Amino acid sequence: MSTPAFQFEAPKAADILIVEDEPKLAELLQKYLAAAGYTSRHVAHGEDAVPQVQAQKPDLVLLDIMLPGRDGWQICQELRRFSDVPILMLTARAEEEDRLRGLELGADDYISKTPFSPREIVARVKAMLRRSRREQEVSMEGNNDDASSSSPLQIDDARHQASISGAPVSLTPLEFRLLKAFVAAPGQVFSRDQLLNHVHDECRSVTDRAIDTHIKNLRRKLEPFFPGHNAIQAIYGVGYVFELPSTDKQR
Repeated sequence: MSTPAFQFEAPKAADILIVEDEPKLAELLQKYLAAAGYTSRHVAHGEDAVPQVQAQKPDLVLLDIMLPGRDGWQICQELRRFSDVPILMLTARAEEEDRLRGLELGADDYISKTPFSPREIVARVKAMLRRSRREQEVSMEGNNDDASSSSPLQIDDARHQASISGAPVSLTPLEFRLLKAFVAAPGQVFSRDQLLNHVHDECRSVTDRAIDTHIKNLRRKLEPFFPGHNAIQAIYGVGYVFELPSTDKQR
Protein backbone atom coordinates (compact mmCIF):
# COMPACT_ATOMS: atom_id res chain seq x y z
CA MET A 1 0.00 0.00 0.00
CA SER A 2 1.60 3.27 -1.14
CA THR A 3 1.91 6.42 0.96
CA PRO A 4 -0.59 9.16 -0.02
CA ALA A 5 0.83 11.52 -2.67
CA PHE A 6 -0.58 14.66 -1.04
CA GLN A 7 0.74 16.21 2.15
CA PHE A 8 -1.26 17.83 4.96
CA GLU A 9 0.20 20.82 6.78
CA ALA A 10 0.35 19.88 10.46
CA PRO A 11 0.22 22.66 13.04
CA LYS A 12 2.38 20.72 15.47
CA ALA A 13 3.58 17.25 16.28
CA ALA A 14 0.96 15.27 18.16
CA ASP A 15 0.58 11.68 19.28
CA ILE A 16 -2.55 9.80 18.19
CA LEU A 17 -3.70 6.45 19.56
CA ILE A 18 -5.65 4.39 17.02
CA VAL A 19 -7.90 1.71 18.52
CA GLU A 20 -8.99 -0.33 15.50
CA ASP A 21 -9.21 -4.08 14.93
CA GLU A 22 -9.04 -3.98 11.12
CA PRO A 23 -5.29 -3.99 10.28
CA LYS A 24 -5.63 -2.51 6.79
CA LEU A 25 -7.72 0.43 8.02
CA ALA A 26 -5.32 1.06 10.89
CA GLU A 27 -2.33 0.96 8.55
CA LEU A 28 -4.01 3.38 6.16
CA LEU A 29 -4.83 5.78 8.99
CA GLN A 30 -1.26 5.66 10.26
CA LYS A 31 0.07 6.52 6.80
CA TYR A 32 -2.28 9.46 6.42
CA LEU A 33 -1.52 10.70 9.93
CA ALA A 34 2.20 10.43 9.21
CA ALA A 35 1.67 12.47 6.03
CA ALA A 36 0.01 15.09 8.23
CA GLY A 37 3.05 15.19 10.49
CA TYR A 38 1.57 13.27 13.42
CA THR A 39 2.95 10.26 15.22
CA SER A 40 0.57 7.42 15.95
CA ARG A 41 0.34 4.08 17.71
CA HIS A 42 -2.11 1.29 17.07
CA VAL A 43 -3.82 -1.26 19.30
CA ALA A 44 -6.23 -3.84 17.87
CA HIS A 45 -7.76 -5.31 21.03
CA GLY A 46 -10.21 -3.50 23.25
CA GLU A 47 -8.46 -4.63 26.43
CA ASP A 48 -5.27 -2.80 25.41
CA ALA A 49 -6.79 0.65 24.86
CA VAL A 50 -7.11 1.96 28.43
CA PRO A 51 -3.62 0.78 29.54
CA GLN A 52 -2.13 2.51 26.49
CA VAL A 53 -3.81 5.81 27.34
CA GLN A 54 -2.68 5.53 30.95
CA ALA A 55 0.92 4.74 29.98
CA GLN A 56 1.44 7.00 26.95
CA LYS A 57 -1.05 9.88 27.45
CA PRO A 58 -1.83 10.51 23.76
CA ASP A 59 -3.06 13.86 22.46
CA LEU A 60 -6.13 12.26 20.85
CA VAL A 61 -7.77 8.84 20.58
CA LEU A 62 -9.35 7.45 17.41
CA LEU A 63 -11.70 4.84 18.84
CA ASP A 64 -13.55 2.18 16.89
CA ILE A 65 -16.78 0.85 18.42
CA MET A 66 -16.83 -2.80 17.39
CA LEU A 67 -13.72 -4.31 18.99
CA PRO A 68 -12.70 -7.66 20.44
CA GLY A 69 -12.48 -7.87 24.22
CA ARG A 70 -14.12 -4.55 25.06
CA ASP A 71 -16.18 -2.38 22.76
CA GLY A 72 -15.71 1.33 22.15
CA TRP A 73 -18.62 2.24 24.43
CA GLN A 74 -16.94 0.58 27.42
CA ILE A 75 -13.54 2.05 26.60
CA CYS A 76 -14.90 5.58 26.21
CA GLN A 77 -16.76 5.34 29.51
CA GLU A 78 -13.67 4.14 31.39
CA LEU A 79 -11.40 6.75 29.81
CA ARG A 80 -13.71 9.50 31.01
CA ARG A 81 -13.24 8.34 34.60
CA PHE A 82 -9.64 9.56 34.60
CA SER A 83 -8.82 11.40 31.37
CA ASP A 84 -10.08 14.34 29.30
CA VAL A 85 -8.18 13.23 26.18
CA PRO A 86 -10.16 14.16 23.03
CA ILE A 87 -11.97 11.09 21.66
CA LEU A 88 -13.07 10.76 18.04
CA MET A 89 -15.23 7.66 17.63
CA LEU A 90 -15.14 5.71 14.37
CA THR A 91 -18.34 3.85 13.67
CA ALA A 92 -19.69 1.65 10.90
CA ARG A 93 -23.12 2.04 12.50
CA ALA A 94 -24.92 4.96 10.90
CA GLU A 95 -27.90 5.05 13.28
CA GLU A 96 -28.18 8.36 15.12
CA GLU A 97 -28.95 6.59 18.40
CA ASP A 98 -25.55 4.85 18.30
CA ARG A 99 -23.79 8.15 17.69
CA LEU A 100 -25.67 9.89 20.47
CA ARG A 101 -24.76 7.07 22.81
CA GLY A 102 -21.08 7.78 22.18
CA LEU A 103 -21.59 11.46 22.98
CA GLU A 104 -23.45 10.59 26.18
CA LEU A 105 -20.51 8.45 27.28
CA GLY A 106 -18.08 11.34 26.75
CA ALA A 107 -16.86 11.17 23.14
CA ASP A 108 -16.08 14.56 21.63
CA ASP A 109 -17.09 13.74 18.08
CA TYR A 110 -17.85 10.82 15.78
CA ILE A 111 -17.36 9.97 12.15
CA SER A 112 -18.85 7.21 10.01
CA LYS A 113 -16.61 4.56 8.46
CA THR A 114 -19.08 4.06 5.62
CA PRO A 115 -17.84 5.34 3.29
CA PHE A 116 -14.35 5.24 4.79
CA SER A 117 -12.48 8.52 4.21
CA PRO A 118 -9.04 8.73 5.87
CA ARG A 119 -8.68 12.29 4.58
CA GLU A 120 -11.81 13.38 6.44
CA ILE A 121 -10.65 11.59 9.59
CA VAL A 122 -7.31 13.40 9.45
CA ALA A 123 -9.16 16.69 8.88
CA ARG A 124 -11.24 16.04 12.01
CA VAL A 125 -8.11 15.21 14.00
CA LYS A 126 -6.40 18.36 12.76
CA ALA A 127 -9.43 20.52 13.64
CA MET A 128 -9.77 19.07 17.14
CA LEU A 129 -6.07 19.56 17.89
CA ARG A 130 -6.11 23.06 16.39
CA ARG A 131 -8.96 24.08 18.68
CA SER A 132 -7.08 22.73 21.69
CA ARG A 133 -3.97 24.66 20.67
CA ARG A 134 -5.93 27.90 20.27
CA GLU A 135 -7.36 27.55 23.75
CA GLN A 136 -3.88 27.01 25.18
CA GLU A 137 -2.59 30.11 23.37
CA VAL A 138 -5.44 32.21 24.75
CA SER A 139 -4.65 31.07 28.29
CA MET A 140 -0.94 31.91 27.82
CA GLU A 141 -1.92 35.44 26.81
CA GLY A 142 -3.70 35.84 30.12
CA ASN A 143 -7.25 35.81 28.80
CA ASN A 144 -8.71 33.99 31.77
CA ASP A 145 -11.53 36.36 32.63
CA ASP A 146 -14.55 34.25 31.69
CA ALA A 147 -15.82 34.33 35.27
CA SER A 148 -15.41 37.08 37.81
CA SER A 149 -13.26 36.38 40.85
CA SER A 150 -16.35 36.57 43.04
CA SER A 151 -18.19 33.87 41.08
CA PRO A 152 -18.20 30.34 42.55
CA LEU A 153 -17.66 28.98 39.02
CA GLN A 154 -14.16 29.54 37.71
CA ILE A 155 -12.69 28.63 34.30
CA ASP A 156 -8.99 27.74 34.22
CA ASP A 157 -7.85 27.82 30.58
CA ALA A 158 -4.28 26.87 31.38
CA ARG A 159 -5.35 23.58 32.95
CA HIS A 160 -8.47 23.24 30.78
CA GLN A 161 -10.51 22.78 33.96
CA ALA A 162 -13.54 24.26 35.67
CA SER A 163 -14.16 24.49 39.39
CA ILE A 164 -17.08 25.47 41.59
CA SER A 165 -16.29 26.91 45.01
CA GLY A 166 -12.83 25.40 44.65
CA ALA A 167 -14.04 21.89 43.81
CA PRO A 168 -13.07 20.59 40.34
CA VAL A 169 -15.81 19.66 37.89
CA SER A 170 -15.00 16.60 35.78
CA LEU A 171 -15.68 17.62 32.16
CA THR A 172 -14.82 16.31 28.73
CA PRO A 173 -13.02 18.79 26.43
CA LEU A 174 -16.26 19.38 24.57
CA GLU A 175 -18.23 19.98 27.79
CA PHE A 176 -15.52 22.38 28.95
CA ARG A 177 -15.88 24.44 25.77
CA LEU A 178 -19.65 24.43 26.12
CA LEU A 179 -19.51 25.60 29.74
CA LYS A 180 -16.92 28.22 28.86
CA ALA A 181 -19.25 29.68 26.22
CA PHE A 182 -22.10 29.83 28.74
CA VAL A 183 -19.98 31.37 31.50
CA ALA A 184 -18.67 34.05 29.12
CA ALA A 185 -22.24 35.25 28.49
CA PRO A 186 -24.53 34.49 31.46
CA GLY A 187 -28.15 35.27 30.68
CA GLN A 188 -27.60 35.17 26.92
CA VAL A 189 -29.84 32.80 24.99
CA PHE A 190 -27.83 30.58 22.65
CA SER A 191 -29.42 28.74 19.74
CA ARG A 192 -28.38 25.14 19.20
CA ASP A 193 -26.52 26.21 16.08
CA GLN A 194 -24.52 28.80 18.00
CA LEU A 195 -23.57 26.23 20.61
CA LEU A 196 -22.55 23.72 17.95
CA ASN A 197 -20.25 26.34 16.48
CA HIS A 198 -18.65 26.84 19.90
CA VAL A 199 -17.98 23.17 20.58
CA HIS A 200 -17.25 21.77 17.13
CA ASP A 201 -15.09 22.81 14.24
CA GLU A 202 -16.15 23.56 10.70
CA CYS A 203 -15.83 19.98 9.46
CA ARG A 204 -18.36 18.56 11.89
CA SER A 205 -21.52 16.73 10.81
CA VAL A 206 -23.75 16.57 13.88
CA THR A 207 -27.39 17.20 14.66
CA ASP A 208 -29.36 19.36 17.07
CA ARG A 209 -29.96 16.22 19.13
CA ALA A 210 -26.22 15.97 19.71
CA ILE A 211 -26.10 19.35 21.47
CA ASP A 212 -29.09 18.31 23.57
CA THR A 213 -27.09 15.28 24.69
CA HIS A 214 -24.11 17.43 25.69
CA ILE A 215 -26.41 19.81 27.60
CA LYS A 216 -27.93 16.87 29.47
CA ASN A 217 -24.48 15.62 30.46
CA LEU A 218 -23.36 19.07 31.58
CA ARG A 219 -26.52 19.65 33.62
CA ARG A 220 -25.98 16.34 35.39
CA LYS A 221 -22.45 17.34 36.37
CA LEU A 222 -23.46 20.81 37.60
CA GLU A 223 -26.52 19.72 39.58
CA PRO A 224 -24.63 18.42 42.67
CA PHE A 225 -23.03 21.85 43.08
CA PHE A 226 -26.33 23.74 42.82
CA PRO A 227 -29.02 21.51 44.36
CA GLY A 228 -32.50 22.46 43.27
CA HIS A 229 -31.24 24.88 40.62
CA ASN A 230 -31.09 24.10 36.91
CA ALA A 231 -28.19 26.25 35.68
CA ILE A 232 -28.95 25.58 32.01
CA GLN A 233 -32.52 26.42 31.11
CA ALA A 234 -34.19 25.42 27.84
CA ILE A 235 -36.00 28.23 26.03
CA TYR A 236 -38.67 26.52 23.97
CA GLY A 237 -38.13 26.95 20.26
CA VAL A 238 -35.02 29.07 20.76
CA GLY A 239 -32.20 27.33 22.61
CA TYR A 240 -30.55 27.48 26.03
CA VAL A 241 -29.59 30.07 28.62
CA PHE A 242 -27.13 29.77 31.51
CA GLU A 243 -27.66 31.39 34.89
CA LEU A 244 -26.09 30.67 38.26
CA PRO A 245 -28.28 30.82 41.38
CA SER A 246 -28.20 34.15 43.21
CA THR A 247 -25.87 34.56 46.17
CA ASP A 248 -28.83 34.51 48.53
CA LYS A 249 -30.00 31.14 47.18
CA GLN A 250 -26.55 29.64 47.64
CA ARG A 251 -26.46 30.49 51.34
